[in-house]
Parts: sequence; structure tokens; C-alpha cells
Amino acid sequence: MFDSFPQGISTRLDRPHYHEEYYRALKSGIGHLNKLERGQNFKERGFSSWEAFAAGRWDEALSLIEEKRDAYVRQVGEVGRLGVLQRRLRVVEFPVTPYVQWELHVLRLRVEVGDRIRLLDARTIADIEKHREVPEVVILGDVAMFEVRYDHDGNAAGARHYTDAELIAETSAGFDELYARGEGYADFFDREIAPLPPPIVTP
Repeated sequence: MFDSFPQGISTRLDRPHYHEEYYRALKSGIGHLNKLERGQNFKERGFSSWEAFAAGRWDEALSLIEEKRDAYVRQVGEVGRLGVLQRRLRVVEFPVTPYVQWELHVLRLRVEVGDRIRLLDARTIADIEKHREVPEVVILGDVAMFEVRYDHDGNAAGARHYTDAELIAETSAGFDELYARGEGYADFFDREIAPLPPPIVTP
């Protein structure tokens, strides 16, 4: 699975050009959008809930998530009006990192407004990840694919842009298989995330 991905030919894009190419592909008549998230520690500066989380203010961080509701409703609505089926698969390592614990509370809001999100225990794909982790990738139909990139500090830093149809098809097949292995959001969240105490965030 994803065997050809490391050798795929791509173009490196900074964040503005990544967003430009992403929306160009999104509006080009694609039928589906699949997002596979693998990293366990990121930074989301400018998101007030993340800022509170990073400062160790857990209750405040949770309360501020609601500020994103209208934005998420608009995003889901836009994708729906374009006729795009959007799916997201979030891989979760154990023990759960503080960032992922926080993020899964954010994703709960996304699920509430209509996002199709499944969660996957990283231990169940150890056989697939013997040599490398599955990619952090966004697939837009059969026309474009982006490997999302981050700097050494976990900040978003653009993406690698792939257009090879065979590579996109192979990666899409891998996503479909993992998505089928994933678990419904509510069951996973209620069992693994809801009982956790507030995370300890280190600078």
C-alpha cells in the first residue's frame, strides 16, 4: 500500500500556491475529496482554541472551539454545492498526544456539521508502516493530490503537488482500504478520548 508514493514526481508549493492549486482542483468538477491525516503534533497559530490549548488552558480551549461552527458549516456547504463527496481519515497513535486529544474535540464539531470523518488506531496498521508511515495526503478526484508539508516546529509549510493519474489512483485505493478499516467517529471518541484527563502541554 502506497508503495509508489515515495518515488512519485511532484512540485513543491508554498502555502499560498498550495491553497490556490487546491481550490482550483476543488472547483474543477471532481467527484470526491479524501484527506488522510497521520502526524501527531502540529501547531495551529491564529486559531484561538489552539492558542488556549498551547497555553495550558484546557477548559477555555474547549469552549473556544464553538467559534469555528459557522466557518465549518460554510466549508461543508461549499463542498456539497460543488457535488463533492468529502471524507477524512485521522490516524491516532497511543498514547494519544496532547495535540491529537485537542484536535479530536475540534473534529467532533466538524462531524456535527456534516463532515464524514473516521478514526484509525495506528496500531492496526503497523504491518503497513514497517518501513514508512502512511502519507499525510489530500486527494482531489483523479486530477490532483497534495502531500501536506510541515516545518520542523509543526507549522504548515505548503505541500507537494502530484498530478500523475496512476499514482493518484494507487494512493486513492490505499485511502479507500484504510477508510474501510477506520472506526466511526462517535464510538472511537466516546471510548478513547472523552475519558481522558486534560492533557499536560509542555512548551
